[in-house]
Amino acid sequence: MTKQKSDSPDIRPFTGPAGGWGSVRSLAEIIPRERVTPEALRELARQNKPDGFACVSCGWAKPADHHPAEFCEEGAKATAWELTTRRTTPDFFAEHTLTELRGWRDYDLEEHGRLTHPLRYDSATDKYVAASWDEAFDEIAATLRPLDPKSVVFYSSGRTSLEASYMYGLMARMYGNQNLPDSSNMCHESTSVGLKAAIGVPVGTTRLDDFEHCDAILFFGQNVGSNSPRMLHDLRTARKRGVQIITFNPLKERGLERFTDPQNPIEMATLGETRISTQYHQVKAGGDIAAMMGIAKFLVEWNDAAHAKGAVPVLDEEFIAQHTHGFDAFVDAVRAADWDDIVREAGLAKGELEESARIYAKAKAVLAIYGMGLTQHVKGVENVRMLVNLLLMRGNIGKPGAGPTPVRGHSNVQGQRTVGITEKTELVPVEVLEAQYGFTAPREKGTDTVEACRGVIDGSVTAFVALGGNFLRAVPETAAMEEAWPRLGLSVQIATKLNRNHLFPGAVTYLLPCLGRIEEDVQATGPQIVTVEDSTSCFHASRGKAHPASRHLLSEPAIVGALAKRLLPHNPRVDWDAWVGDYALIRDAIEQTYPAVFKDFNARLFKPGGSWKGNKAAERIWETPSGKAEFLVPSGLSATGFGDAAGRYRLMTLRSNDQFNTTIYGYHDRFRGVKGTRDVLFMNDADIAAAGLAGGQIVALESDAGDGIVRRREGLIVTPYDIPRGCLGAYYPECNVLMPVEHHAEESHVPAAKSVPVRIAA
Repeated sequence: MTKQKSDSPDIRPFTGPAGGWGSVRSLAEIIPRERVTPEALRELARQNKPDGFACVSCGWAKPADHHPAEFCEEGAKATAWELTTRRTTPDFFAEHTLTELRGWRDYDLEEHGRLTHPLRYDSATDKYVAASWDEAFDEIAATLRPLDPKSVVFYSSGRTSLEASYMYGLMARMYGNQNLPDSSNMCHESTSVGLKAAIGVPVGTTRLDDFEHCDAILFFGQNVGSNSPRMLHDLRTARKRGVQIITFNPLKERGLERFTDPQNPIEMATLGETRISTQYHQVKAGGDIAAMMGIAKFLVEWNDAAHAKGAVPVLDEEFIAQHTHGFDAFVDAVRAADWDDIVREAGLAKGELEESARIYAKAKAVLAIYGMGLTQHVKGVENVRMLVNLLLMRGNIGKPGAGPTPVRGHSNVQGQRTVGITEKTELVPVEVLEAQYGFTAPREKGTDTVEACRGVIDGSVTAFVALGGNFLRAVPETAAMEEAWPRLGLSVQIATKLNRNHLFPGAVTYLLPCLGRIEEDVQATGPQIVTVEDSTSCFHASRGKAHPASRHLLSEPAIVGALAKRLLPHNPRVDWDAWVGDYALIRDAIEQTYPAVFKDFNARLFKPGGSWKGNKAAERIWETPSGKAEFLVPSGLSATGFGDAAGRYRLMTLRSNDQFNTTIYGYHDRFRGVKGTRDVLFMNDADIAAAGLAGGQIVALESDAGDGIVRRREGLIVTPYDIPRGCLGAYYPECNVLMPVEHHAEESHVPAAKSVPVRIAA
C-alpha cells in the first residue's frame, strides 16, 4: 500500500451536536476504507451484547436492557479497524526497512492492515523477516532465562482479557518479578491510589442503574463525545428526567454540550438534540482543586448559617459523624481558604462556583463522573481525593444514585488489576498464589510505567515484553526513549497491527501477531470465550466469531502459555497446555485465587448487564486504617505542580474524535472543527493577540520544565479556540515529546499530561 496523505488542513468551527448524522457519515467513511466484508460488518450487531463481544476500545458499562445497536461511533471505528481486510505480510517488510518506516505516520503504519506472521528483526538488512512460532518462543525464552529477572519488564495493554492477564501476571511472578506496568499506570492510577486511601477501594462505587436514581451529576475532566460516547445515552436519559449536570472542563467539548441520539428516529429526522450540561464551567487546567474548594467553602458557610438559624444543616452531619475521619481538619482548611486565591487558581468567577454549590446542596443523590482531566496532574491524587471530600460532605457515597464514577479508558484496564497485573505486592494475594502453585512469589515492588521508562533510559531494563499496546509512543520523554530502546537486549511485541514501537528493535526483537477479540478463537476443546471488566466493576463474556485475519495467528493466552512453558521450570500444578486448550480452566484458577470476587465465575458469564464484583464502600464499609472514609486536606489549590511564570503556558494533551489512545483512525477531529491535520495548537484568542501571533501561524512548543533538557515540537498551527487563558491544547501522542518522564503525579506516577509547562517558540 502506498502511504496515504492527509487532506489539506481545513480548520473551521463545528456547529453541530455530538452523535447525529455526523456519526453516521463518519462510519460511512471508515467502513469502506477498511474494506470490511459484509460478514464482518454483521459483527456490529453483536457488539456489547450479552452473547456477543466486548468492544475493544473503551470500558464503559454494558446495559442489561441493550439497544438494537449497542455501539458508538468510536466503538464501530475500533471494530472496523480490527476487522479490516488489509494485511501487513512478510512481503511488505521485504520492501521496507525499519529506518524507512520510522518516517511513516502512526496512521499509515496501522492503516496498512493486520499482521499475518510472526516476525524476527534481521539487523543485517534492517528488516523484519518471517519466523516460526517455535523459533520465536525458543529464542525469547533462551534470551530471558539468564537475565536478572529484576531487569525485565512485562507490559500489558488494557484490552488484554482477564484470562491472558492472569496467565501473564503469574508467568512474571514465577519468573521472579512484579515488573507489570500497564495502561492504568498512564491514566487512572491516581484513582486507584486516591480512592483506596479515601474510601478503602481502588475503583468507583457506582453502577449503570445509579443513573436512574441520581438528581444531579458533577462532571470533571472527561470528553465523553470522543472517549466514551455510549455514556451519552445515559446522560441524555438523565437530562430527560430533569437531572442537573454541572460540568467542569477547560475546553468546550461538544458531547458535553449537545447530543443527537443516532438511534432515535425522531431526533434524527427532525435534527433534534438534547442539551447535556446545565452548567458548563471552563476551569483552568489544574484548577479543579480550587473549584472544588470553592464549592466546599459555600457549603460550609451555608451550613454555619443554618446552625445559627436553627435550620436543617446543609451538610450530612450524621453521615460525617458516623462514617468519616478527618472532617475537622478539612473544614478548618476550607474556612481558611481565601476567595481571591480560589478564583485565581480555578479561573472561574465566585458566582459560577456559587451556582454549582446551590445545585449540589439541593440534590439528594449525586454522581461524580471524572476522567484524566483530574488524574493526569502532579497533584492528580489530591484531585481525586478532593472530589471524594465533596461527596462525603453530603453523604454521597453508598446510596442509590451517588458516588465516584471514574471513566476508565481501555476495555479491560480495570479488570487487569483485579486479576494481578500490578507492581504492588499489597494488591495481590501472593500467599494464595504460593499455596495454589507451589512457588515463592516475589515481594519486592516491581516497576510501574514511569520506573520502566527510567530503566530503559538508564539501561537497568535489559528486556521488554509487551502484551499489546504501543508503549514507546504512549509514554513521556519520546526522544530519550526512542534513543534508548535499541540498547535493549530483547524486545518482544505482541500485536494485531504495526505501530511505532515495533520500529525500534533491540538486540533480539520479535513481532508476534495475535488474534483480535472479535475473531473466533478455536482451541483444543473448541471455540473459546474471554472475559473483561467494565468501568463499573461488572464482568462480561466476549465471544469472537469473525474469521481470523491469518491462519498463522495465535491467541494471547496461547502465546503466553507457550512462552511460559519454555521460560519456566516444569511445575506440575500449572498445566499451561490445558489452560490454553480450555479457557474455562483459567477462569477456575482465577476463582481459586480470588474466591470472593469470582465465585461461580464460569456459571455467571452471560448475565445481561454483567456480573458485579461487589464494592465494600458502596455498602458503607470502609476498609481504611481508621475504618472510616477519610477527608484529605489538599496541599494547595493548584494541581499542576509548578508555578506560573511570564511566557509559560499549561499544555493539555488531547485525543481527537478520530483516535483511540495511540491509534489514529484518521485526520478529522469533527467536534473541534479540524480536518486534514493533527498539527494544531488550540489557543485562547486573547493569548494569541498578547503573544503577537495570528491564527494559522506555524509555531513550535518547547518544554519549560527547567531541567536543562531541550524538548521541542515543531510545526503546530495556531488555532483560535474556546480555552482558558494561559492554557494550550495539542494532540497526544505527538506532543509527548514535550513531557519529562519525571513530570508525573506525586503518589501514583501517572504522567501529568493535562498540565505540562511549555513555552511558544518561533
